[in-house]
Amino acid sequence: MNAHSQLIRSLEARYYTDPGHFEREQAGLLARTWQFAGHVSLLEKAGDYFTVDIAGESIICLRDRAGVLRAYYNVCQHRAHQLVQGEGNTKLLVCPYHSWTYELTGGLRSGPNVNSVPGFDRKQICLTPVRIEDFCGFLFVNLDPEAKPMDAWFPNVRAELRAFVPHIDRLRPLEWVEIEENCNWKVSVENYSECYHCPINHPTFATGVIKPETYDIQPQGYCLRHTTECQNLERMTYEIDLGSNEHAGDYSSWFLWPLFSFQVYPGNILNTYHWRAVDVDHVIVWRGWYTIDGVDSEVVRRLAVQDRSTTVEEDIYLVESVQRGLKSRGYNPGPLVLDPNCGVSSEHSVKALQSWMREV
Repeated sequence: MNAHSQLIRSLEARYYTDPGHFEREQAGLLARTWQFAGHVSLLEKAGDYFTVDIAGESIICLRDRAGVLRAYYNVCQHRAHQLVQGEGNTKLLVCPYHSWTYELTGGLRSGPNVNSVPGFDRKQICLTPVRIEDFCGFLFVNLDPEAKPMDAWFPNVRAELRAFVPHIDRLRPLEWVEIEENCNWKVSVENYSECYHCPINHPTFATGVIKPETYDIQPQGYCLRHTTECQNLERMTYEIDLGSNEHAGDYSSWFLWPLFSFQVYPGNILNTYHWRAVDVDHVIVWRGWYTIDGVDSEVVRRLAVQDRSTTVEEDIYLVESVQRGLKSRGYNPGPLVLDPNCGVSSEHSVKALQSWMREV
């Protein structure tokens, strides 16, 4: 076997451009993996609920009267009307169509004239549950009832997050930035998951936040762990106190395959990426920024503005160009750059992502 035949090539273009492949992902991959639903602050009180669309399904997330987190498919078991929209607080889930009423624990409580039906047993009727987990204050759901827990998918991440963000339990969202990208979700995720392009395309991030020469990404279960050092203090675009925490001078990111990432900027500032796959050619990316108790912070506000106007804007241009190129008849998947020493100029993280895609 010659050296050329040993090259590992990128996925074929059809993985990113074929609407049929996207439909298979919706029914398969995206329905069998852990998907971010919302922050736990949305469910602080008994009866709080919100809805979220996951893999083409509407899901209700709520906190019941005993304080237990629960999730259900948002559909009445009578004649399939959706139960609720948006977010709010309620003592019971009442279907707007025929007023069939469910307890927050999912069981049917009542329905108009149901007792006149011979053999009707309301105890046999309940909402269809969905797996839900609280992961350091971030709620994830999985439509696969047999899915392994998140700690099995993403080993050590929970403990590492708490080490980098000791106050994570007190964090609340400060602001969300919504970004539309005209590309397949995998194009956007792959772009996020390598820094081979950073020194060339992200001058602010590469010279004012991190030291690219120290950047590395390594698989950790179905997580990609990004690590690097902060830039020299005199070059940082914002002030940090290196003595405030053992990780104050570090940057780290935990990409939880397939559609979410925790990102900790130097200074222990948590922010998140959350991808929502719209269709084969479109994805929406939510950038979340968090502070203790949701208290306003000039530093975080300025970082959010800096990020949106530099790194995010630069990435939009890149990923949309890639999507157009994937549709070219002149494109043949090229070899990935796999440096045995890994580091910033290697695409071994993209290799991991694409191997996970090939598995499913």
